[in-house]
Amino acid sequence: MGLANDLAEQLAIDACEAAIALDDDSLPETIAQVVGASSPTTEELYRTAVRVIQAEARARKFLEAKVSEAKAAAPKG
Repeated sequence: MGLANDLAEQLAIDACEAAIALDDDSLPETIAQVVGASSPTTEELYRTAVRVIQAEARARKFLEAKVSEAKAAAPKG
């Protein structure tokens, strides 16, 4: 499964980056449907990778906001 996982992961990375660049949140889902028409196994690997990428992005955004808040609230001096 190494090859399928690697390909699905790279496709997920590319799709998520393209979704941001094109401002199209539905792009990863559309790609999943295209992949799933040929390979349900690859579709599941792809969907998992997309979920991981999106979760990391949300968590990173949250973390960066918390750090910014803490820096803004810190006493100057």
